[in-house]
Amino acid sequence: MSGIIFGRQPVLEALKSSHSINKVYIAKGLKGSIIDTIFRLAREAKIVVQFVDKIKLDQVTDGGNHQGVALQVASVKYAELDQILDSLEEKKEALLVLLDRVTDPHNLGAIVRSAHQLGADAIIIPKRDACGINETVAKVSAGAIEYLPVIQANNLVQVIEKCKSRGYWVAGAESAGKQCFAQDLKGKIVLALGSEGYGLQKLILEKCDFVVAIPQIGKLDSLNVSCAASILLYEIIRQRLQKSVIPK
Repeated sequence: MSGIIFGRQPVLEALKSSHSINKVYIAKGLKGSIIDTIFRLAREAKIVVQFVDKIKLDQVTDGGNHQGVALQVASVKYAELDQILDSLEEKKEALLVLLDRVTDPHNLGAIVRSAHQLGADAIIIPKRDACGINETVAKVSAGAIEYLPVIQANNLVQVIEKCKSRGYWVAGAESAGKQCFAQDLKGKIVLALGSEGYGLQKLILEKCDFVVAIPQIGKLDSLNVSCAASILLYEIIRQRLQKSVIPK
């Protein structure tokens, strides 16, 4: 992504990270502690700060809810799978989130936010038929995209095979699976989720070691994928902290 991050919290988190930033925009006359912090961090990093009219910010952000601040970033650097796996080699517990054909940037941004907060080590997305990292994803993630590595892969099946060869168990999220609360989700896990309406592709599902499901009692077919991701991620961290699985 080469573009704009906007909104006070996303801009603040981008400045705190090692992200490559070209320029910061602040609305003229805007005051407040978070604005002061944004200005200070930008100046300390020797980043150009421009005080502009609201109309300019509306144009820069394409009408987005910028809250009076935005910044121009260089390109987002996707992480490399091998480097991530190497960095996690000595860990007893690791968590990768693999997303199959998630095309909505709001869903992707929400998943990034939840994944970061709930202990995921990286997110894996395909290069085709899926949303990449863009301004909307960065905004919805509320700055989490600055801290959670994102891997963009040519072939998700090959990614799964490589992860399994490095000691990971692959859990596919499907309604036909066994309830997540009754399964052991500790250790090194790849959590695979598919898009709403499609689910996981057959080849990916066949590569999963087991399938997990979220118990539901409503009349709808499925949960929003970002909601499902949050529930499953929470169950994984719950088991890590509790070190036991609730018997079913």
